[in-house]
Amino acid sequence: MSAAAVAPLVTSPPVVMAPRPDGFELVWGVSRLSRGRVEWQAPDGLRGSAAADAFGMVAQGERVLRVRLSGLPAGSPVRVRAVTDAVEAPLERHTSDWKTVRTLDVAAPTARIAVWNDTHQRDDTLRALHAATPAADLLVWNGDLCNDWTDPASFVPTVLNPAGVDVSADRPLAVVVGNHDVRGRWAYQLADFVATPEGRPYTAYRIGPVACLVLHTGEDKPDAHPSFEGRVAFEALRAEQARWLREVTARPEIADAPYRIVCCHIPLRWTDESPADYDADGYDWFSLASRDAWHDALVEWGAQLVVSGHTHAPALLPATAEFPYAQLVAGGPDAEPDAAEAAAWTELSADSGELRVVLRDLAARVRHELRLAPIAGRG
Repeated sequence: MSAAAVAPLVTSPPVVMAPRPDGFELVWGVSRLSRGRVEWQAPDGLRGSAAADAFGMVAQGERVLRVRLSGLPAGSPVRVRAVTDAVEAPLERHTSDWKTVRTLDVAAPTARIAVWNDTHQRDDTLRALHAATPAADLLVWNGDLCNDWTDPASFVPTVLNPAGVDVSADRPLAVVVGNHDVRGRWAYQLADFVATPEGRPYTAYRIGPVACLVLHTGEDKPDAHPSFEGRVAFEALRAEQARWLREVTARPEIADAPYRIVCCHIPLRWTDESPADYDADGYDWFSLASRDAWHDALVEWGAQLVVSGHTHAPALLPATAEFPYAQLVAGGPDAEPDAAEAAAWTELSADSGELRVVLRDLAARVRHELRLAPIAGRG
């Protein structure tokens, strides 16, 4: 085979995922069997390299490489780059450009979180969102990255190199699993391309004054629906998350946060909560099963806001006596700002005085805005 016919060894930038106060994980695509490591440099001149996985093996793979960094100082900017070595002919090495990553800081006075959703492999929308979204402590990609996984070759260009842009530049990435992200013959492989702090599809982040829980709402129909062909088990996963919610909301850094938000793909509330007729191609516009499983724990924790997608129709449902948390739902996959399912993105910015939540479309128009006061006695 000629050199011109060989695919590039590395097929994506190193994507920063699963940020923590002491580190993060880098994930990047490769075209053939390779080994990888991550080199890092701290501002004080300290430097190092990481490569081994939890089983003592050097990171290696045919489609994706992943390296977890630990032991870094909280809230510190660290320069990182990925080094990839092919282990099959033609032998070559690829070294990525340096990029700067800041670890999370529980004690930071401010926090900025950006949220995307329902991009559905639309390159024009992804490029527009990337251009519109500023640097942030965390970028939450709130589900439905894809339509369904009918081709295993689509994972890298969808998750790690969407529209050819480095989505994690200046904003570490948290991927929330949406209902379309669990569809298709190859959906079970998504976990190979998505890193989370504890290796589960739900987690908790504390960024300065904000605690953000990420939850997996599963599908928009019951597990037994014939369209799933026995491939899903979300009833058990919702129950698992219900137990975890009791544990995580008791952790001091989560229990004491001045602001408390939840990100999940399918809303927990909606404007019309009529039961879906699944036999007539109906589906859930909101996840009653998730709400029934999690509502009490979220209320006891003091959740102030749930941020979701799924409906492709922006909405803001204020908190009520029955539902003390507001529900914000963002837009759809269309890059045209005046389209029926136009994309929108959410920015959450917090300091000691307030948490400001703004939903904007791609014409920079504010669609919804919410200001939350810190929980009394916190911060």
